Parts: sequence; C-alpha cells; structure tokens
Amino acid sequence: MPPDKRVVLPPNECVQLLKKFPDLEIKVESSDIRVFSDNEYAAKGIEVTNDVSDCDVLLGVKEVLNEKLIPNKKYFFFSHTIKKQAYNRSLLKEVLAKNIELYDHEVIVNKNNVRLVAFGRYAGIVGAYNAFRTYGLKFKIFNLPKAEVLHDQQMLINELKEIKLPNIKIVLTGKGRVGNGAKEMLDGMGLREVSVEAYLSQEFKEPVYVQIDVLDYNKRKDGTIINKEDFFNNPSDYVSDFMRFAKVSDIYIACHFFGNGSPYIFTREDAKSPNFNIKVVADISCDIDGPVASTIRPSTIADPIYGYLAETEQEVDYKTPKAIAVMAVDNLPCELPKDASEGFGKSFSEHVIPAFFNNDKDGVLHRARMTQNGKLTERFSYLQDFVDGE
Repeated sequence: MPPDKRVVLPPNECVQLLKKFPDLEIKVESSDIRVFSDNEYAAKGIEVTNDVSDCDVLLGVKEVLNEKLIPNKKYFFFSHTIKKQAYNRSLLKEVLAKNIELYDHEVIVNKNNVRLVAFGRYAGIVGAYNAFRTYGLKFKIFNLPKAEVLHDQQMLINELKEIKLPNIKIVLTGKGRVGNGAKEMLDGMGLREVSVEAYLSQEFKEPVYVQIDVLDYNKRKDGTIINKEDFFNNPSDYVSDFMRFAKVSDIYIACHFFGNGSPYIFTREDAKSPNFNIKVVADISCDIDGPVASTIRPSTIADPIYGYLAETEQEVDYKTPKAIAVMAVDNLPCELPKDASEGFGKSFSEHVIPAFFNNDKDGVLHRARMTQNGKLTERFSYLQDFVDGE
C-alpha cells in the first residue's frame, strides 16, 4: 500500500481550534510522509514531537498498527471493522485488550444517522478525473498526468479543460457526496448536462453527461412508480433499468451507495449483450464482485486501470479492443491529500472537537464510540461474534 499522506487536522485548522478552545492542547507526531511537513506545523507554533503518549485523544486517518496502539487512550481513525472485515479482526481484539476507546470516523453521524466527516467528495473529484484519464489512454487520444502529481482540484480541472473529447455520453450514478464531487469536475471542465429523456433519445454534437438517481436506473417489478423511500425500504421489489443507459453511454462513473438487497446495476450477463456500449467504467464506489459486474478487484494508485472482457468474464489488458477499461482505485482521496485533509479537517473541527468541550450535548461521541471499558458498546454489540471468531 502506498503511504497515506492525509491528516485529520491541517496546520491552519489547529491554529483556529487553539484560539477557539483555550483548554485544548495539540501535539503533532513527527512524520516525513504527511502532506503537511513537521515544519509547517512548527511554523504555526504547534508542538511537533516523537512521543505522543501523554495525549488523551489520538487522531489519525488509517488503521494504527496493533503494536503501536497505546493502552487506555481514545483513538479516532478509520478502523475498517464495522462491516466485519476479517483482515482487521486482530486490530479490534487489540483495541479491546488494551482498554482503548475507539471512535471510527465512518460512524461519526448526526441523530439522523447522516455522516458528519468523510472524504467522499474528494473520491468523486479524483475518480471523475481518472475516468477521463482512462478514456484517453484506452483510445490513445490524449494522455493526462496522474492526479497525484497535481496539487489540487483546480489543477485537475485545468488539465481536463485542455483535452478534446469526441461526442461521447457519460452517465453518472449517485447524488450524494461522492456523486456531487464528480459532478463538480464535469461542470468545471465545461461539459453539458442533459436530462434523462434527452440523453436516452437524442444524438449530440458535443460530449454530454447525465447524473441519475436510484429511480432512474431501477424500476419496480410491478411497473408502479412510488418514491425513493420505497426503493430503500423494499429493494427486492425492484429490478435494474440501467441497460437503457448502458446502450447509449461511453463512460460510466459509479458513485452510488449500494444497499443490501438492491438489484445489481449491471450483471455479467448484461455486459455480454451486443447492446452494451460502455467502454470505460470508473467505479468510485468500488464494491468488489457486486453491483457493477466489471469491478472484479480493486486497483491501485500505482496501477489504476485493468481490462474486463465480458465474454470470458476475465481480466485482460485494458487496451484489448473489446475490453471495458476499469478504474477501481479504492483510496482515491489519497491522490489529492492536501485538499482532502483540508475538507475533512473543517468538518472534524466543526462537528467533533466541540463535543469534547460541551459535554457531547449532541451525542456525536456517544454514537461513534465503538468500544469502552474493554467491551463493545451497545450500538456495536453486533460485532461480538466477529471479535470472538477465529
């Protein structure tokens, strides 16, 4: 895995917080891989140290190595355990054994269960850029630099404005943080957005895109049209209606949330259809072997594209003429670490830090606390069999 350069609190955010909360102390663990250097923190008067064992709360982005976990502390990071991910079972066991209070960024939510801190927008931004980079490489028509060598979102948009696209159609699924991050890029590069009806029925003299929601690409088996709520509550009453988009689309940017029991967006059989026209899939949601049939494995920032050959259901070189070029990097925000850290830090400062000083009046810490006193909290007791399993 490439080192993750992101941080929870950039230097400027630390300065603002120290002004706002006089009782707060911030120490930064020395690091030579972070997007913000030790010097950038020190220049703002933030203490940089090799020893953070006297801190009460430790903030990070990625999982902490088992042996590095300090007993009896509060930790915030993405633990990748809430879906019972087997590769992190030992991490959760270690957290419990060391009497650590674990708060997972993914479950920092408001009372309506809406996430308060996330990198999703930046996954959408980088993923949309990578969709066009993949298209240019597959058809040998332009060669965009990798996102990770560019500094920020505006530089990505500037690169996209320079390319010349044929009159292709781009379909984007998802209207949440991720989907809207991708949309910022399509709008930023000056692509025209069209309605579902126009997209499906008309030819254009320029590249166009459509952003579709769940009721555009799923339909009730009985033909009635109810509402989105019905789809989320009764997904098994629905079948995919995505093929009408797949017939006319060249690029598919997947930014949807996929719920349990929802119909697959397109299946391996769908991809074999002579009507299936999509040549590039940028799967930002990246559910493996799931709703997007061509996503058979995650790819990496170092090697982001592979080919999927529908007729054999196998991976091939993405430049193979009949192959769908798949970009399925599962840690896209790492390619834009500065922007991503600044956006995340803003949310964290706004929604989480005050809870330490206002007696957690909104229950943010209470809802996100996975472990306490060496046990899983009630909200996360469903993980007990996962912890006990071998």
